[in-house]
Amino acid sequence: MRFRPCIDIHDGKVKQIVGGSLRDDGRALRENHVSSQDAAWFAGLYREHGLSGGHVILLNGAGTPGYEATRQQAVQALGAYPGGLQIGGGIRPDNAAYFLEAGASHVIVTSYVFQGGRICWDRLEEMKSAAGQKRLVLDISCRRKDDRYYIVTDRWQRFTDVPVTLELMESLGAYCAEFLVHAVDVEGKASGIERELAELLGTYHQRPVTYAGGIGSMEDVNLLRLCGKGRLDFTIGSALDLFGGPIPFEQVISIR
Repeated sequence: MRFRPCIDIHDGKVKQIVGGSLRDDGRALRENHVSSQDAAWFAGLYREHGLSGGHVILLNGAGTPGYEATRQQAVQALGAYPGGLQIGGGIRPDNAAYFLEAGASHVIVTSYVFQGGRICWDRLEEMKSAAGQKRLVLDISCRRKDDRYYIVTDRWQRFTDVPVTLELMESLGAYCAEFLVHAVDVEGKASGIERELAELLGTYHQRPVTYAGGIGSMEDVNLLRLCGKGRLDFTIGSALDLFGGPIPFEQVISIR
């Protein structure tokens, strides 16, 4: 279990938002924190402390007004910490190489490999070919519905018909190096982890898994360790003091 840092970028600024509030048109967006520092500053900080395997997430969709500023910030972050950060948000076969060449260690993909609410295995093969299995991270971020967790896409607004199960992760693990899982219903709320999701993820051990969502205290970190059997890495957003929260950055960087 180790801490994985994050850099979430929206409209060219490093932000922490309530995940379920994100829309393409920007309406109803709920911001927890907007940083005065740029993305490269955070990347440099993570590099200084030897924190590898964190993720940069582009929160603007390609073609939307804020996308270009967000892309520029992301590329600057990758350049400030070459090989130290993963990148996600609108990753496709035709831009994966661009971000890898810009310095990303891995690309993170979710929406591209789903169509009509189901997994498109041919698109997954395309992503595997474009990035290489060893540099591909699958985002299986999910929301709860009917007592199960279902993968969501398109900035977490669209439910798929695909529940998160141990069997699914074992199948998908043949295509990727790692998984990133946002518990979307608690993302950005610092209201506690999704315990049942953590317990489910803790039963999987073939690939590294990073959990994100709801961590608001060190007690939540300890609970995640217990529920995930010590197998889950974690990231902290709004609750970290770098983003205006109560958890000291210096306290979590030693968890590795």
